[in-house]
Amino acid sequence: MNRRRIIVIGVALWVVAAGASPALAQTTWRNYSCGDGSQFLAGFFQYDKRAHLQIDGKGMTLNKRLWLGGSRYSGRGVTLTINKNGTRLKHGKRPVTACEIN
Repeated sequence: MNRRRIIVIGVALWVVAAGASPALAQTTWRNYSCGDGSQFLAGFFQYDKRAHLQIDGKGMTLNKRLWLGGSRYSGRGVTLTINKNGTRLKHGKRPVTACEIN
């Protein structure tokens, strides 16, 4: 590898690392406990409209859905609803349950 290529790659890696740092700082992680005993961790990123969940030992990404009453995310059998009345989780065939931030 010639010297110019090494410098270009090094600068590119530095730019990527510098650009990623503010994005990581703008992440909101919330730990929830629900009425049915389930618990999950939800991550919300500043420039990403999706919700990133860790539930039942599995990571998943829920897409934001059109909903007028707050925020609604769903995917892979999970629906997370967040509005002024609280947070609700529908997971698989389980009934909808109310959740609170720990």
